[in-house]
This record gives sequence, C-alpha cells and structure tokens, in this order.
Amino acid sequence: MSEFHGRMPRPGEAQALRDEAGSTGGEGGSMSGGHVVVPGQIDVSHKVILYLEGVTVSFDGFKALNDLSLSIDNGEMRAIIGPNGAGKTTMMDVITGKTRPDSGKVFLGQTLDLTRMSEPVIARSGIGRKFQKPSVFEQASVLENLWLACQGEKSWLRSLRERIAPGQVRRIDEVMETVGLSDSRDRLAGSLSHGQKQWLEIGMLLIQEPKLLLLDEPVAGLSDEETEKTAVLLRQLAGRHSVVVVEHDMHFVEQLGCRVTVLHQGHVLAEGDLASVQADPRVIEVYLGR
Repeated sequence: MSEFHGRMPRPGEAQALRDEAGSTGGEGGSMSGGHVVVPGQIDVSHKVILYLEGVTVSFDGFKALNDLSLSIDNGEMRAIIGPNGAGKTTMMDVITGKTRPDSGKVFLGQTLDLTRMSEPVIARSGIGRKFQKPSVFEQASVLENLWLACQGEKSWLRSLRERIAPGQVRRIDEVMETVGLSDSRDRLAGSLSHGQKQWLEIGMLLIQEPKLLLLDEPVAGLSDEETEKTAVLLRQLAGRHSVVVVEHDMHFVEQLGCRVTVLHQGHVLAEGDLASVQADPRVIEVYLGR
C-alpha cells in the first residue's frame, strides 16, 4: 500500500509527490526518488497509480463531481459504490478523457497529467475501460476478437487478413485461459452467454496489457454462478493490474473483498472495508437504506 494507505490524499500531498518526481535527472528522463523516469511511462515509485485531487465537473450548473479527491494504489482493487447521480460515471469519464474537469488534477502515476491527454492517448498509456454492456464482434470467434484487440487502431477487416504472429498466439492463449474461455476459442462471440461475453471483453482489455482497468457494473445481468466466477477473475487480476469496479451489487462487492469508496453528490462520503462502510450512518441514510 502507498503512504496514503488507500485514503484520499490531503490537499497538496499529491502535488508534493509529483514535484519530487519532477527534479531533473539523466538524459531522456527525470529523477523521481533516486530513479530515472522515462517520459510517457507510468511512474508508480510512490506506489500510487491514480490520483484525483479537487476535481469538479459541472453540467448546466449541476456539479456532477464536487471537489472529488481519491487515490488508487498500484495493484489495488477498489469498489466504487453510491446512489444514482453520485458521480461514478462522470469520474470514469474524467479519468479516460471523455469529460474535461472544470478544475482539479488527475494523474496516472506521478507524471502523466490525464487532463492534458486525449482519449486515444490515455488508452494507449495504460488505462482500459469496460462499459456495462459488453461490446464484442459477435460474428467473429473468441480467438478473432482477442486478435482484433491486439491490433489497436487497425480496421477489423485488415486485421483479419493478416497472420497471427506466434508470440501473439501465445499471449491470446494466456488471456483465454485467464478469462476461462479456452474451450470456446472457436465459438462465435454471438453464441456466448452474457457472462462469457463480459469475460471476453475483459480479455480484450487484458490483451492490451493495461496497468489500470475501469469496469462499470461487470456483473449486471449475470447469473449467480457467473457473478461468482467474475469475482474470482477480478481477484486474480488485482496485483498484476489496478482494478476499479463501479458496482451496485453489494453481494458481489463483498465477494471482491476489497476497499470500498462511497460517492455521494460528486464527492467521497465514506471509505474503508465493506463492513465499516455499511455500518456508516451517512451511507445508510443516503444509499443503503434501513
């Protein structure tokens, strides 16, 4: 865990860490805590991969985010919960560059200022986002979907005409094994169950080797068995990746066994393990009910 131990950075703490990271180093990089930082790479020398500090977003006078501050440790899994309109989706939009904040700071590691980067650049920098509804090529096989995900910005027709390199085959096989779809490699994606489509899309993100995964309600519409398998999958991914899960299903959040942040009216209402959050009178009042 970072020196923040999962709590929100106090005002100025995130900036102080980045200022330390910015001192001049050797050729082609800068010094951060005694090591060289390569431009464009994620510097997690302070064990924190994502900072949001004082982030505010307004839509026609309504503050979707209101001075939001939080930090995610490198390799951590964090669940984000809260009532509708709490700012969960807007927070994800800000992190991925879809929405620009009115004010505040958003950094990937110590040095990558996400507010100055476009959506495609942010995606290439190591952030993968999965929306609630799975988005896969239903007329392509599981193998072909993962192959297409390897190809980045190439058109899917052009990608399918190219041969899969041996190294890519090995990587695709590894990802299929990770998401539990090895036995379905030649099946059309359209024939998969809803849960399998969710796992395939997670695999399509993993094939791009993101450092940070943002998952929006990954078990919506899944059976109990599929929900349990998804929890196992995400627990396996944590550590190798940082994982942020926006979710309403409290049983699923319990299965994740991770730290929980509760958003309300665009800012952090409570944070901690699930039991302590569920016992917080403020959370009971605005979200869980009695």
